[in-house]
Formats: sequence, C-alpha cells, structure tokens
Amino acid sequence: MRASHRRLCHLLPIALLGLLAGCNRQAQAVDSSEITFDSQSFRVVKVDIAREPLALFWKNPESGDPFGTIEAVRQWGMARNRRLLFAANAGIYDRQYSPLGLYVENGKALVPLNLARGKPSAGNFSLQPNGVFVVYPDGHAAVRTSTDFKNDARPAQWATQSGPMLVIDGKLNDQFVDDSSSMKWRSGVCARTPHDVVFAVSEAPVNFHTFARLFRDQLGCRDALYLDGTISQFYVDGAGYAGAPTFMVKPYAGIFAVFEHDED
Repeated sequence: MRASHRRLCHLLPIALLGLLAGCNRQAQAVDSSEITFDSQSFRVVKVDIAREPLALFWKNPESGDPFGTIEAVRQWGMARNRRLLFAANAGIYDRQYSPLGLYVENGKALVPLNLARGKPSAGNFSLQPNGVFVVYPDGHAAVRTSTDFKNDARPAQWATQSGPMLVIDGKLNDQFVDDSSSMKWRSGVCARTPHDVVFAVSEAPVNFHTFARLFRDQLGCRDALYLDGTISQFYVDGAGYAGAPTFMVKPYAGIFAVFEHDED
C-alpha cells in the first residue's frame, strides 16, 4: 500500500467520527418520539435550546403579514438557507388572529400580559391559572403562571401566554376532572430544566386530566402550559406533521420554530 493511501485510510475514520458526532449533536438537540401513555398516543419533541435556539414567529419581518402556517415559516427559512427542524403553534389567539395574551419576539413585547379573568365558558384561556412560556435573555426557559411571571418582573427574550396551566409546582390543575368527556387534540409545553424544553401533542382527542398527567407523570415536568386544542399540529423535520388532522387546522398567530443552527 502506498504511503498516500495509508494516510487516507487513517483519515477516513476520523472524518466518519466527525460526521457521526454532527448527526448525534442534532439528534440530541431536537429529539422526536411517539410515546403511549394511558393507552393514548402522543408526539413528544425535546429541544435542547442551548444547542438549537427556540424562537417565535408571528409576522414576516419583511412584509409585515402574518405567517399563519408552519409551512409559510418553513418556506421563509428555506429562502434563507435555513432548515426548519421543529415548529408548533404557540398559544391561543383572538378573532383578529392576534395572540390573546403576552407575546414577545426577540425582546419586543408585541402584545401585553393579559390578566383579565373571563368566564371559563369563554374559552380555555380563561381557565385559571393561565401561564407564560418564556425564554429569558440569558437563554434560560421557564413556565410560570401569569401572576408569577408579572411578579418576577424579569424581561423576556421570547414569550407566549396561553392557558390553562396543566401542572403547577408538581400538582395537576385542580380545574381538571379525571373522567371528563371533553376530548380534544391538545398541545402543551414545559421546561424541565433551563435548557430542556419539552413539547407534546396528542395524536387523538384526550381530556385535560390525561394530558396534564402525561406532562407530570411521564415527562417529569413540575410546571407545564397548555398551548391549544383542536387545531394543534407539530412539524418535525424528516417526520412531517403530527397532531390534529390537517383539515381541522386554521391559521395560527404565534408559531414556535427551531431552525438548524449555523455554527460557522
């Protein structure tokens, strides 16, 4: 064997290890799986936001028009050579397709915190307590009740308010009934650690009690927030869409998105 060939043979395993390490880094940063809990199927996506930043998108920064769909966000990224790894609708909105509560993009509050207490019959946002998913300027994520978020008085880099809270300090929201017949597709989010954000969406209709127990008992979340119901879908790169059937989906306001991070 010539010396040049021997050198090439030595270099190949190193290059292969580098490639595998890159694949492993991405797999760990955005990890998607389908799990069964209480005889129900759920799509669970875990995002290490220290490796792949999580952001919120409502309106196209160039046109000012709402993105409205996950596909529009994906196409926007593609036009900028950015591959979408994960996306999900980011909470409840009003009749004008604006976020119903606090909404912060890149440090700018586009909608203020909403502490109004409506009738529960008016919608899930009015079920108390509702809450905020937030990523702070230091890159740490958390789920807080809306009141606690206000009392914290900390600036947010990214934030969305929704409701109700599913789990509060390790306890299920006491508004939920074990054998409730209110069955919907449901999505939610928690931050198990400051960098470990977990999203889940049901693959079939479930009630609030089962969905909250998924976050507490299966996913290990001490605080978890409901995002939305019948229209909820997740996009996972390489696996497509999960959650509600496409024909039930309506335009979204805020959208969570994780684009592949360019380390160059």
